[in-house]
Amino acid sequence: MNGFRGQQTSGYPDVITCLPKAEIRIDGAKAWILQADASQLVFFEFEPDTRVQEHSHSYSQWGVVLDGKMELTVDGKPLICEKGSEYIIPAKVKHSARFLSRTRLMDYFSEKNRYKTKLASDPMK
Repeated sequence: MNGFRGQQTSGYPDVITCLPKAEIRIDGAKAWILQADASQLVFFEFEPDTRVQEHSHSYSQWGVVLDGKMELTVDGKPLICEKGSEYIIPAKVKHSARFLSRTRLMDYFSEKNRYKTKLASDPMK
């Protein structure tokens, strides 16, 4: 089979990185958006020691760690998430994350406007 790889070891493949980039203003983070009419699926890459500050939103969020390790704190309770870990963050619940290694994850947001698409002229590209 031409081009088949049994295990992704570093970064996302072109089929993901050709998606629109997300406008995300966190040093050490990159993301790509798969947009639906009423929701978004976002593919994230985080470098070690990257932090997502505590926040909440009015809609729920589901995610899965594809590779790496993070400490996810939801409603004040820390949880270590590694490859294969799934998590759900209910609407309006405060949460934050700290990435312990290079981490790839995928988050589903039940809101169509969670992230905006990064403009091609954006200097943060």
